Amino acid sequence: MRRVFLKLGLVLCSFMIATSSVASVDSDLANVCTIVKNNDKSELRKKLNKVKKEYKLRLSDYYTAITCGGKTLIRHAMTNSANDVGEYLIKQMRKSELNKAESDGKTIKQWAEENGHIGSPIGAALLNRLG
Repeated sequence: MRRVFLKLGLVLCSFMIATSSVASVDSDLANVCTIVKNNDKSELRKKLNKVKKEYKLRLSDYYTAITCGGKTLIRHAMTNSANDVGEYLIKQMRKSELNKAESDGKTIKQWAEENGHIGSPIGAALLNRLG
């Protein structure tokens, strides 16, 4: 009986740690949409580096989980002409991630072409990165 309580205690403790970590990551990334919209590359870099250092997470680990008005970070940057931030995000992502279809079934490139953003500096950086 004592072993059962001990195991249950360990499970609950692990769950509490995991839950608090997720909550902390969420709070650390809370205003990232505003940072992207304001084209604040310095502040975005600080946020991403903090998450990488504290939680051992790379941008590609949580990129699809963050949406700004229903758009991913790069799409949000394109929509708001946040060129510095958009180019930075593209450099931080793996090529394979940039080529993946997002929640609407379209890649970033396809979406940018359809919405007139492929000719923007961010679109040019995307095309350059994809080769």
